[in-house]
Amino acid sequence: MKKFYILVVVMIFQFAHAQNLERIKSYIIEIGQVLDAYHAAAAEGDWSTYFDLMSEDGVFLGTDASERWIKNEFRAYAGNRTGWVYRPVSRNINLTPDGMSAWFDEILDSSSYGTSRGTGVLIRTNEGWKISQYHLTFPIPNELARHVTDEIKAFEAGN
Repeated sequence: MKKFYILVVVMIFQFAHAQNLERIKSYIIEIGQVLDAYHAAAAEGDWSTYFDLMSEDGVFLGTDASERWIKNEFRAYAGNRTGWVYRPVSRNINLTPDGMSAWFDEILDSSSYGTSRGTGVLIRTNEGWKISQYHLTFPIPNELARHVTDEIKAFEAGN
């Protein structure tokens, strides 16, 4: 009888683990869909959808060191623009153990700027996943880093 109870306990743990893996997979799919919708809305200049995908206290960090946009400030800035196109090339998504928040990094392609990187954080809300922080950067190849950072330092010194 003792072996039977042990077997039942093992089966329960295996079932719970399988359920958890399915939940994680579904969250990762949902998060990918949110990020894809975010990029699509930006490309179309659909600012209503774009900003609805952000949490109320969401922050967008742009490529310029001065760009730290709180959601409503960014909405005002973006409101009259036509949009921008960044196409996801690859993406990694990770979840916290409780499944309430996630972080990601993605490589993007832009016809204007070439390769860029987006990183950020999402939180799970009653309305679904919301982007709490998005950070857009231009990765610099190591071989060019010194030259590029020297250019940036010279630019900053001139301002």
